[in-house]
Amino acid sequence: MAKRRVNPNRMELLKLKDQLRTARRGHKLLKDKRDELMRLFLDLVRTTADLRIRVEDLLDKANQEMVLARATMQAAVVESALLTGLPPLQLEVSEVNTMSVISPVFKLPSAGNEDETDADAVKLALGSGDLPYGMTSVSGELDQAIDALREVFPLLLELAEKENQAMLMAMEIERTRRRVNSLEYVLIPELLELIASITMKMEENERGNLTRLMKVKDMIVEARLEQKKQAKLQF
Repeated sequence: MAKRRVNPNRMELLKLKDQLRTARRGHKLLKDKRDELMRLFLDLVRTTADLRIRVEDLLDKANQEMVLARATMQAAVVESALLTGLPPLQLEVSEVNTMSVISPVFKLPSAGNEDETDADAVKLALGSGDLPYGMTSVSGELDQAIDALREVFPLLLELAEKENQAMLMAMEIERTRRRVNSLEYVLIPELLELIASITMKMEENERGNLTRLMKVKDMIVEARLEQKKQAKLQF
């Protein structure tokens, strides 16, 4: 990378020192942000892992009940029951800002009751709590499979929300890490090198000016001594 060329003067030195202070402050803020994002990310990963285990267990339960239902019922009856229409699914989507990471939040519509559970919200979103087919035409295994799917549905929404948030947070951590490294290993060393170079050149200029002033002073003293000597000779 080509080095920046600056004029070795006091104005440029003050400007570089201001840039260095700003870079160090930005480095500290970005480093703190990276550390906090890492802490939140690890907590989110643990929560997501536990939630995924619950979702997989419920899906396994639903699949087992569905296998039993298909074993005890004719395939056409199962397909006909599952094709029964339901009201359109409604989903409320909002956003949450976590350390400048904006991620979507999924929520099932509620009736405004504070005591409402996730299961109640699922029943409201997917229609009433009744099964969408005749009770006498299917076996109980299919009922249990549908109930298991209804139970896992809000967890699936939460899992999608958490995994998407973790992905966005990981991307932000990587961007922040690159900025921290750029400041720590590129910009700040470059500013320190420029400040040291300008300071050294200014000190050399000051020493040169001081040497010239001393030389001029010696010349003036010698000239005055010579004038006094000439004046004494005339008398």
